[in-house]
Parts: sequence; structure tokens; C-alpha cells
Amino acid sequence: MMWQRALCEKLQLRGRIIVSEHGINGTVGGDLDACKRYMRETREYPAFKDMEFKISSGGAEDFPRLSVKVRPEIVTFGSPAEIKVDENGVVGGGQHLKPEQLHELMEKRGEEVVFFDGRNAMEAEIGHFKDAIVPNVETTRDFISELESGAYDELKDKPVVTYCTGGVRCEVLSALMKDRGFKEVYQLDGGIVRYGEKYGNKGLWEGSLYVFDRRMHMEFGEDAAQLGKCVTCGNATHKFYNCANDKCRKMILLCPSCADTKSRSTCGAEDCLDEVKVG
Repeated sequence: MMWQRALCEKLQLRGRIIVSEHGINGTVGGDLDACKRYMRETREYPAFKDMEFKISSGGAEDFPRLSVKVRPEIVTFGSPAEIKVDENGVVGGGQHLKPEQLHELMEKRGEEVVFFDGRNAMEAEIGHFKDAIVPNVETTRDFISELESGAYDELKDKPVVTYCTGGVRCEVLSALMKDRGFKEVYQLDGGIVRYGEKYGNKGLWEGSLYVFDRRMHMEFGEDAAQLGKCVTCGNATHKFYNCANDKCRKMILLCPSCADTKSRSTCGAEDCLDEVKVG
């Protein structure tokens, strides 16, 4: 996929792009006209003629560099041979629901419907769908063992709506869930981004959306709730920082006051607290 790198470099775009036999996924930032040209020229490639793009505020400065990589999986669940893709997307995945169709499902099935977060647990700390189940996973590689643990077997006969940031991770996850006996699985088409564009903070989404660039989070309006809690003082926040211990650097939620105080800006582990005190 050298043409993707060449195209981005020509247009002075930065960001991250993953290419696999299953397709392409990524986020790039730059001048708006350059981004529009990127979308137009990418769609000229036959395999990507119907590719969906999402636009949000930001720019090249939100990314440290341009990265274009080829991987066995478009999303690293650790099971590349299990996923099959055709011209319609992932084979055997859940039924796509547009935001308004999700609301129709909720009106018909009500409390039967279960939201299942397809992101890492850390991302859900600052935002998630109301009453969603958030699996205890640190990376997407953890999902398969989590699904096979039996912890969610009671959901196998319920309508389950999977969701993720832009709709890619949950599309793959929905197929993995169906392969493991979940009978009625849906996926939110376009992910949280499309839903937020449609309903803002007036629907079923609560809080902020974690994003993988220097912004770290985005909101669908100024009235977004702050669901995250500072690990030190417990105050509401949606800002992630690295633990102040250079040997740890774990991503943690901190309020501005604690983030500005080194002794209060660690993950709370005893070793990290001691390291910062010594330093």
C-alpha cells in the first residue's frame, strides 16, 4: 500500500493507516481541502469505491507523524483466519443499525436490548451508551478470551447491540460473537461518531468519546456529561494523562489540579508513588 503513503505525503497529511486483506482503516488529519482530495483519490481505487469516511474537527498537528502499516488483521483481535470479508463487509457479522434504527429497536424491545462496548475498557471510562456492558479488556486481543470465559453467556439469547468508535471494531466483534453462540447481534452502523452526529447528547450516548490522537477526547456538544473520575481525588474529568512515574506511564484520568501536582499525578500504585516521591 505504498500508494496510500505517497498520497498522504503528497497532501501533507499525518495520521495512522492500517491495511490488511480485510480492508483499510485509519485516521488522518490535515487541511480540509487536502482531506477531501484524499477521500476522492482513495475512492478511485476499485476496492474502495464505496468506502465510508467520517469528518471531525482537528488537523495534522493532532498526530506526531504519518504511519502506514500492513497487518494480518484490520483490527487485532488475534484471529485473522476466522474473519472473512466480501463486497458487503465482514461475512457473518451482526445486522447493521443506523442511529434511527437503533431507536426503533429500543422502542420495540426496550429493556431487552443490551449494549455491548466493543472498545477497550479505558475508552469507556469517559463515555458509553446508557447501561452498556463494558468488557474488562485492555486491548482488542483480550476480547476472544473474554467472550469464551462464560461471563456473558446469559446474553446469548438477548438482542445485543455492539458499538465502537467508528464502526470497524464492532463489525468484526459482532461476527466473533455470532461464531460463539450469540444469536441476535446488531452493530451500530458508523459507530459512536455517526450516532453522536445524529443525536448529540440528547440520545442514549453519555459523556465524551475517546479518540486516538492528541485531542484524546471529543464531545457532541458543550452539554456533554463528564463521566470520568480523577484517580487521585475523584473529581469529574475527561482528560487522560500518563502516570508521572516515567517507568510506568500508564494512561490515567486526572483532573487539572492533580495533573499539575506531580505527587498527585500517578496511577496510585505504591511503586509509582514511591518513585515520584524519591524523584
